[in-house]
Amino acid sequence: MARERAGDGGAQDVERLLDDLYTTPPSGFVTRRAELALAAKGAGNAADARRIRAARRPTLAAWAANLLLRAAPEESRRFLELGEALREAFRTLDAGEVKELSDRRRSVVAALTRQAVALAEQAGQRLSDSARQDVESTLRAVLADREAAERWATGRLEHPLTPPTDFGGRTAEPAVPQGRDELAERRRRREAEKGQRLEEARREAAAADRRLRDRRTEQAVSDEELTRAREDHDRVGAEVSEAERRLDQARSRLRRAEEERHKAEERQRAAADALAEAEEHAQAAAHEVERLSPPSST
Repeated sequence: MARERAGDGGAQDVERLLDDLYTTPPSGFVTRRAELALAAKGAGNAADARRIRAARRPTLAAWAANLLLRAAPEESRRFLELGEALREAFRTLDAGEVKELSDRRRSVVAALTRQAVALAEQAGQRLSDSARQDVESTLRAVLADREAAERWATGRLEHPLTPPTDFGGRTAEPAVPQGRDELAERRRRREAEKGQRLEEARREAAAADRRLRDRRTEQAVSDEELTRAREDHDRVGAEVSEAERRLDQARSRLRRAEEERHKAEERQRAAADALAEAEEHAQAAAHEVERLSPPSST
């Protein structure tokens, strides 16, 4: 999968970046996460950077399951549809359909597990027997449980999934024939209704958990924005205080300069008056000298 740098052109989609991150082999996950978060932050996308930093490194099996979903989208779509059909068959206790779909389940899970192992090896990661079993467990969980299917469909598993213990171990029966014990039939309906309510409760709990995570992310964003706003306010306030201090100093220097200017103007006027008086005296003295001097003989 081609990798994109966060923030290039200011228009990268953080969802695609997270998809890319979760298909990065676990050994390179932390480094790749730091690269993407740093690039997003450098591009001014602080919220994207926080989402990227919040991503957690998946286990090897979870990564292989993520890789399978991204690398084989058509097979993954059909697999999710098979899970929906299989769960519906168990809800309606359609024995014939359950048997047919269960046969398909085993073969498809085995085939997709092998494909995930091959994809991992192509990416330079060899899965141990334990990791392979975890991949298979994840795929079986996807078929058995709607919430597990929704989680795998995100392509961002952090841990392998575990299928419910009661799925596939039940023996599906055709519709109850006429004359079957009504008490057993009512018990079966109650169990079916209980299972349906449980599934609905799980879906609601998963949705509530997603909403909680979203609200926590929003809270973290708002907290950081508030901290940044307070820091900006304090910094600007300090700058204003410094500017006011410099203004007061400048005003003091201006007052002193005006006083010096007034004094200099007074000294200049006094000097001009003294010069004018001296010039008058000099002219008068010159006239007196000229008056008293004897006439010159020619």
